[in-house]
Amino acid sequence: MKRVLVRRVRVKKPRARITEGNKNGVKLLSNEIVDSFNPSMLALGDISTPCQEKEAITAVFDLTGFTKFCNQVDSYLAIPRFLNDFLEWFFTSIRKELTEKNYRNHTSFWAELPILVKFLGDGLLLIWNARSMTEAQICRIVTALYNICLGYKDDFYPEISMVVNKPPTVLRCGVARGKVFSVGDSKDYVGHCLNNASRLSQLGPLSFCFPHRGFQVRDHMPDEYNNIFVPKYLSIRGVGDNELVWVVKDEFDRLPEKSKGLFRNIK
Repeated sequence: MKRVLVRRVRVKKPRARITEGNKNGVKLLSNEIVDSFNPSMLALGDISTPCQEKEAITAVFDLTGFTKFCNQVDSYLAIPRFLNDFLEWFFTSIRKELTEKNYRNHTSFWAELPILVKFLGDGLLLIWNARSMTEAQICRIVTALYNICLGYKDDFYPEISMVVNKPPTVLRCGVARGKVFSVGDSKDYVGHCLNNASRLSQLGPLSFCFPHRGFQVRDHMPDEYNNIFVPKYLSIRGVGDNELVWVVKDEFDRLPEKSKGLFRNIK
C-alpha cells in the first residue's frame, strides 16, 4: 500500500503596510477633519466684523472651591447635578432681582436683562448694556448682584449640600463699569472692565467687591444698603496701586489683621 504524502503549505497573510505616520502612533487625518478645526469652533460669528462699543456693567461670579469639588471621588456623578441645579437657581435669581410690582400690581423689569451670560468653567460672566440706565439703576444692579451672593450662602448652599457632597461653599462676585467691545456678531466682548471685575472677584475671603469709579454710591445707593458697604483703598493688579473700592463691611471686620493690611482706610 502506497503512502500518500500531503504537503501543507502555509500561506502568509499580507502584512499591513506600515507608514511613517502609524509607525509612530500618529493617526493620519483626512482633509475634512483638518479643515473643520478653525476659528468657527468658537461660535463667534464673523470675527472680521468691526467692533461695536458699548457702555457696560460687568459682573464675574466665582464658585469658591469648585476645583476641589471636581477632584473628589466619583465627581462625575456630582458635577452634572450641581451645575444643573446651580444654573437654574442662578438664572431664576437674576430674573427675580430685576422684577418688581408696579402699577396695579403688574410685574415688570426695572432694568434690562444682561446682553451676555457666559460660563467660565468655575463661574459666570454677565454683561449689561448700561447706555440707557440711570445712575440709580446702576447702583441697584449692584445690590441685586450682592443679594444673589447672599442667597447662595443662605438658601442655595444649604439645599444643594443635601444633594451633592461638598459643593462650593461661597459664590463670590466682582463688579465693574466701563467700555466693552463686541467680538464677531456680538457673541462675546472684550474690555478693561471685564478684567477689573475678574480681579475683584478674587479677593480671598471677601465675597463681594466693586469699584468706586462708575458707581455713585453716596448719591444713588438704596438707603437700606448704605451701611452694608464700606470704602477701602486697594492695589489691583493691572488696574492701579491706589484704587478705591467698596467691600462688605461685616466680611471686612472679620478678616484677620494680616489680610486687613492689604487694604487702606480713607483718611
